[in-house]
Amino acid sequence: MPFLSRQEVDALLAAPDQRTWSGRRDHAFILLAVQTGLRLSELTELQREDVHLGTGAHVRVIGKGRKERCTSLSKNTRTVLAAWMKEPLSVADQTLFPNARGGRLSAHGVHYLLAKHVTAATSACPSLKHKRVSPHVLQHTTAMDLLQQGVEQSVIALWLGHESIETTQVYLDANLKLKQRVLDKVTPLNGTPGRFTLTTTRVTARRDIVRRGT
Repeated sequence: MPFLSRQEVDALLAAPDQRTWSGRRDHAFILLAVQTGLRLSELTELQREDVHLGTGAHVRVIGKGRKERCTSLSKNTRTVLAAWMKEPLSVADQTLFPNARGGRLSAHGVHYLLAKHVTAATSACPSLKHKRVSPHVLQHTTAMDLLQQGVEQSVIALWLGHESIETTQVYLDANLKLKQRVLDKVTPLNGTPGRFTLTTTRVTARRDIVRRGT
């Protein structure tokens, strides 16, 4: 179950050059993906009217099975999206994260921009060199971050739009650090290590066996 550490996420978010239009788009895209755990199709289909930045800021998506759900936005994500949505439109009714021509970002385009920024972020965070970062990995990262913060499994399932709580079980199986923290909270069993000691009785019995040739 591949996912990114907080250090890797920070390096990835810092990689896009925000002096450019595409850099500001990519930064906002990656931040929203990591914070919300939205699927690739949900991210690329987002419209500006799907983003609500007032009280109870959230994004509205239509997920699998045409099921609607709303995912809350953190204060930082809301600020970044508010700035991004002030960018001038190149075409009317364009998606929240368009390509350079104003159309919808393709899956290939998303994978390309992620690979480009992972390469740039490797100098600041060498561990990224050995990771293939995809939108699915960013979704896993969201789930693992929620899990490490103590969020219940059922809530994570709702957050990610999973059909059942069993789907979320894979994140519990993947997180050894969480399991160690759980183990540390459990009262240890009263097991004591045994150690072999060669007593005088055993030495005497051993000599008698040798004398008898057995």
